[in-house]
Amino acid sequence: MKSAMEVKELQKVFGKNIAIKHVDFNVKQGEIFGLLGPSGSGKTTMVKILTGELSKTAGDVNVLGMDSSKFKTSDFKSKVGILSDNSTLYKRLSVYDNLKLFCKLYKAPLHHIDDILHDVHLYEERFKTASDLSKGMAQRVLLAKALIHKPDLVFLDEPTSALDPGTMIHIHRALQKLNEVGTTIFLTTHNMEEATELCDRVAFLHKGELQELDSPAALRYKYSDHTFHVETVAGERMVIKNEPETADQVRQLIANRQVKAMHTDNPTLGQIFLKVTGKELV
Repeated sequence: MKSAMEVKELQKVFGKNIAIKHVDFNVKQGEIFGLLGPSGSGKTTMVKILTGELSKTAGDVNVLGMDSSKFKTSDFKSKVGILSDNSTLYKRLSVYDNLKLFCKLYKAPLHHIDDILHDVHLYEERFKTASDLSKGMAQRVLLAKALIHKPDLVFLDEPTSALDPGTMIHIHRALQKLNEVGTTIFLTTHNMEEATELCDRVAFLHKGELQELDSPAALRYKYSDHTFHVETVAGERMVIKNEPETADQVRQLIANRQVKAMHTDNPTLGQIFLKVTGKELV
């Protein structure tokens, strides 16, 4: 599969502080790629380098076939959407007029506004002034702003941070719908459930270094102790090792219809991150 992004030996230094340390990864076209890490791990710095807001200290970065020298060009900006901590709205304008302004800026058809507002569940609030929006509503408008020109690649830096579960669901559905039509999504988050639900692959970033990179399912399997946790109909709880010599025991439980529930011991991404780095994913 063709790459939407390639990063090789990327390094970013601020004075004596090395924020990004010789990082290598690629993002495939059409996938949702998650960069996971706690606050201060280098996630936002990474996004700012990949979008041209910060210059790299060393290494090679290629996004949508363009190297970093092209990141400030109109060609690059027309193909990329960004939701970051720098994203803002014009507070005195309505939701609709904010998006209308960005349609003109990106030369996008005005009918995109109604479409995207339906996607983020804000069509009924389209004439509400931006200053009157709740934090969750404002975040959904910022997401709509990032998507209004139907970019090939979207960068989302902590898009659901501190949002309520209902708002988070609206944003997740909008992202999944966007991805279904082939848009590549680069997502930074410290929300392990969000990453597990949305991402095709995730990378763990800790102190500026990548610790792991794979699909959530593959990582959970890799760090599992592969035991079966069984609850019987009688209420007994059993832990059975996944080994050839226990096969008859499991088979007998199932044959005798004694199993009420059974699952393998696959850890969460948060538990894996803690095991790999010694640090909570918060």
